[in-house]
Amino acid sequence: MKTPQYHLYGKTVIVTGANSGIGKALAGELLKLHARVIMACRDLRSAEDAARDMKEQAGPEQGEVVVKHLNLASLRSVRTFCEEVNKEESKIDVLVNNAGIYQCPYTKTEDGFEMQLGVNHLGHFLLTHLLLDLLKASAPSRVVVVSSKLYKYGHVNFDDLNSERKYDKAFCYSQSKLANLLFTLELARQLQGTGVTVNALTPGIVRTKLGRHVHIPLLAKPLFQLASLLFFKSPLEGAQTPLYLACSPEVEGVSGKCFADCEEEELMAKATNEQAARKLWETSRRMVGLDNGPGASSVGT
Repeated sequence: MKTPQYHLYGKTVIVTGANSGIGKALAGELLKLHARVIMACRDLRSAEDAARDMKEQAGPEQGEVVVKHLNLASLRSVRTFCEEVNKEESKIDVLVNNAGIYQCPYTKTEDGFEMQLGVNHLGHFLLTHLLLDLLKASAPSRVVVVSSKLYKYGHVNFDDLNSERKYDKAFCYSQSKLANLLFTLELARQLQGTGVTVNALTPGIVRTKLGRHVHIPLLAKPLFQLASLLFFKSPLEGAQTPLYLACSPEVEGVSGKCFADCEEEELMAKATNEQAARKLWETSRRMVGLDNGPGASSVGT
């Protein structure tokens, strides 16, 4: 595992889902490196508590923390967040799309999307799009997308993206994580020459609250907890690769790739399918209601 040896004085980093798990650990490390960290979180009370914890642990020499409300299950909330950021911030150096939901019961977002697709992919899709002008103006800048190795067990079901005919919570999670990788691929293509790079990562199995919807039999819970302590990564360990992609000069100019344990990862063919990536891009644009005005069809314009 590579340990960063650099500082982030004067850098502004947005981290979604920064109140717990990998997001909180990442935000804490960024704070220690003197970054200005914008915690974009749905639960403001939890975010404020996390911010206090991070400040206490970061020591006397640290950056700045800003807590902002962002509910990725609401396109209205995403737009409000981006309007505030575009108005208040002079630049964004790094956007980390970290927040996610895992294998929840079938529910829909405020806009009628299946929850895992809506939060893990579509919410971040709109968020990134609406912040792209500021990211370009801040170049060289970076977008970091947290995916999962479970993408391997999914495919993008274009005929039923919202899983209205059939809902399989494990498949829908895998579909959303594959969507993250295809989004990274297409966004990197469209951002060529802008000075904005985008890379994805798979953090591995990390001890977080992400699996709160997964049912574990009562008798098996002690064994599961022991196994998680022995074999799962801590949130801090899970945060090392997104930290590397957000900060390291080793990946300066690198774009459209996926990393694991701070090394480039070879993906399955379905995650590097340019035609599927382009189709998902256009479908996602329609779903989140992006207009057809100038520059709408390509972020590179």
